[in-house]
Amino acid sequence: MMKSLIFPSRTASILIPNLVFNPSKSLSSVSNFVPIRNPHFIPEVRSLRSPSSSFSYSSSSPDENGHCYQTEGEIHVIVGPMFAGKTTTLLHRMKSESSNGRNVAIIKSSKDTRYGLDSIVTHDGEKLPCWPLEALSSFKERIGIEAYHKLEVIGIDEAQFFDDLYDFCIKAADHDGKTVIVAGLDGDYLRRSFGVLDIIPIAESVTKLKARCELCGKPAFFTLRKTEETERELVAGADVYMPVCRKHYVSGQGVKEAARTVLETHKVQCRSLS
Repeated sequence: MMKSLIFPSRTASILIPNLVFNPSKSLSSVSNFVPIRNPHFIPEVRSLRSPSSSFSYSSSSPDENGHCYQTEGEIHVIVGPMFAGKTTTLLHRMKSESSNGRNVAIIKSSKDTRYGLDSIVTHDGEKLPCWPLEALSSFKERIGIEAYHKLEVIGIDEAQFFDDLYDFCIKAADHDGKTVIVAGLDGDYLRRSFGVLDIIPIAESVTKLKARCELCGKPAFFTLRKTEETERELVAGADVYMPVCRKHYVSGQGVKEAARTVLETHKVQCRSLS
């Protein structure tokens, strides 16, 4: 039996029984969104778990009010560079969970407004409604206690932007019996770790995705920022970032440093002449 998505409504937080995934249709047809092929995406994955055993379903029993609570939760992590298909993989897993009869909801950071605030959208154009939040701690209140109790699977996209990711996952999986599927960057543009890596010690599985190097076509595990901005969190797309292999990440950083040195030298010379 198929279950529905729990998603934000403008009038109330409710369970919409008619919004379901149809396994015979693509995600794009469900959302009436035309997909655009992502040339960077390589669908191969390296996972600590085989797809056939990705998730195990916990048993549940009703309380005195008739609510069913899972007795055991799980955490699954999807990481990789930009354009690796993390959001696509998350949506496909959520579709699978819904098709298996589970109530699901998707959360994303409200910082990501690239394709609209109330939808999770892949670089290929696949789209589903979601809960845009500044902090995960507000999710239970936003969705409502009754709807939260009915919820079985929570998907989190752009998870690196949530400072309370670890605490939320611990609470949802260990105490509330939820299955939490987290997708996000494992490193920033300087290859420094993001917050998603903090939850690997508490996760049942970790999937590392790869993209295709924009410069040579080899597998890409790193994200190169093409512009001169230095802030860590800069939400943007292909105009600012590109996936690269190790060789072109190192050479790309070297070219940027050399260009920066030339510019600084030119500025000093101009000041000395004025």
